[in-house]
Amino acid sequence: MFALRGIAISLSVFAIIYSAISLLVLLTWRTIYGRCRGYAAKWNADLLFAMRIAPLVASVLVTAGLTVPSFLLLEPRSLDEPLSAGPVLLGFCGAGLMMMGVLKAGKALSKASRTIRLWSNESRPIQSSVGVPVVSISGDAPPVTAAGIVNPKVFLSEAAQAVLSADELGRALDHELAHVRRWDNLKKLLLCLAAFPVMRDLEQAWLEASEMAADDAAVSNSAEALDLAAALLKLSNLASNRPVGLTATLVYCPVSALNARVERLLARAEYPQSGPKSVSWPRIGAAAATLGAFAFAYTPLLIRVHAATEWLIR
Repeated sequence: MFALRGIAISLSVFAIIYSAISLLVLLTWRTIYGRCRGYAAKWNADLLFAMRIAPLVASVLVTAGLTVPSFLLLEPRSLDEPLSAGPVLLGFCGAGLMMMGVLKAGKALSKASRTIRLWSNESRPIQSSVGVPVVSISGDAPPVTAAGIVNPKVFLSEAAQAVLSADELGRALDHELAHVRRWDNLKKLLLCLAAFPVMRDLEQAWLEASEMAADDAAVSNSAEALDLAAALLKLSNLASNRPVGLTATLVYCPVSALNARVERLLARAEYPQSGPKSVSWPRIGAAAATLGAFAFAYTPLLIRVHAATEWLIR
């Protein structure tokens, strides 16, 4: 009974925090993002991802770091206290949220693995200096796609090689390399784990911001921006399958987002580049002070958390 009570309480806390923060994110993300649209695309992409993943991170940290230890250390093992209906129902909700995320992530991984295996069987390596393996693939595949998480590679269709100039191809590959360096495919997997209804708009906004961030990383001057814009226009006319979820494809996005990227590249000299540039020592000091205060208050905090979970049981 002690173990069942602990599991029910832990899953209940997970469900409450996960749902509450998810609803808060749903209500506020457009306002927060709207006030930051003038910042660099890289910063905007990081902000959107942080907001989207915050419910999962916060609920796991509170459950594993506070709820479980407070129960194990402070709950009397000899107490035969019955569970009310509330924690049981909330526990099932928490388990359902976890299972939904695990199943969604597993499905995405399975689909990506099958497709990448199929593409790899039909591919041949080509020489490139982008820093990750680049392979050529025939057939109806996306024109330029970064796939894989642990061992990423870039798949380049023969159609893309035929229509792009050398400079345009270089910018397209640099764009995909930026996705690899920013671990965007891993982030997509984490978003699958953080499954929650009606988050599609936020996830789409992150996808568009991540594409713009990769555009920024791929160009360093106006000429390169024009090359990448030309590559986007040329590849958008190629027929291709919808890309697999855990891959980063150069031109797959809504027409309005693609047009916005092209217009932004054509106006390269006017890119907004404001926003945080680097981690400063004052920020590091503030983070260290926060961790120290948390460590100092950890035991009293466990007591308060245990009292709150006792109220939940009743």
